[in-house]
Amino acid sequence: MASDIENEKRRLRKAVLALRASLPPELRAEHSLAICRRLYEYPALAAAERVMLYAAVGTEPDLTELAGLLSAYGKRLYYPVCGREGLMYAAAPDSPDAWRTGKYGIAEPDPERSSLISPETLDAVIVPCVAFDAAHRRLGHGGGYYDRFLPRCTRAVKLAAAFEIQRTDAVPVSAFDVTMDAVATELRIY
Repeated sequence: MASDIENEKRRLRKAVLALRASLPPELRAEHSLAICRRLYEYPALAAAERVMLYAAVGTEPDLTELAGLLSAYGKRLYYPVCGREGLMYAAAPDSPDAWRTGKYGIAEPDPERSSLISPETLDAVIVPCVAFDAAHRRLGHGGGYYDRFLPRCTRAVKLAAAFEIQRTDAVPVSAFDVTMDAVATELRIY
């Protein structure tokens, strides 16, 4: 039987995903560029050498512009690989064609053709989210991959990327949910 918190998460997830899907593609693209610029200017990210970010799927903010900027300045980029038993790994593709479609239809580095890194050595992790609040609490898609991975990123700044329309008054949280250090939207950094 699902708890009240889990039921509230499901309700909020459904409502905010519908809001995010209502953004016209051109506006999503414009907002994604603004989010990339805000993240790029964030001091802790500017100082980072090893950065994990995500490959956007569906209506998530697209971080392609940020990846290009970070690469141009010599940052080493890693992406999540969803493994068995809900575990996630950070991998850098060894070549531009070292990608595959992973679990849930998400583009991820092919572990056979990528370099893995220990989460403890990452300097920054940028995560997608479904909803967030001003206290930096994040609601994900419900798989718990990031909430199991992020506690192992002991030295990394943890940043979420979201559209302002995804902000809510309060995100329901469970004991294992990881709070972000900051959330970047097209309008500001929380």
